[in-house]
Amino acid sequence: MFRKWIGILLLLFMFFSVDQSLATPAQRQDTTPRLYDRVMEEFKHRDYKAAMAGFRLFIELHSESALAANAQYWIGECQYRMGRYRDALKSFYDVVSNYPLSPKLAASTLKLGQTYTKLGDHETARLMFDRVVAQYPDSQEAELARKVIEATPSPEDSTSQSP
Repeated sequence: MFRKWIGILLLLFMFFSVDQSLATPAQRQDTTPRLYDRVMEEFKHRDYKAAMAGFRLFIELHSESALAANAQYWIGECQYRMGRYRDALKSFYDVVSNYPLSPKLAASTLKLGQTYTKLGDHETARLMFDRVVAQYPDSQEAELARKVIEATPSPEDSTSQSP
């Protein structure tokens, strides 16, 4: 697997170092979705280390692309799936902080809630889920957040039931 990862990085490096220096800006832009799609294939094949490295490379090469926020989100998703929850928090917060117009804001906020849940911080997780519902009420993420909120007793519920 390590060899495959190195091979992908070398291929990407060669592809971009040779072609990009001679390419016009329009030609460079054409490679942006292709690189993103290639890296996404790694993610779909559950090679999260290779996908994470690829998304980082993508951001380095195409930081001004409309797909940069998506790449940052998928870095967080890779970290989350690898159990690196603290790193995932930082990545999802990077999306929320650095890409205020991103279509991944609702998903990143939902993932923040899910990540805080994994870390055992249920109070902060609840705040994130509430934020998703309040800020993105018609989104699929809000629907998921509502289900989590409904399934999780609030702190008031547990204190009102004590004898």
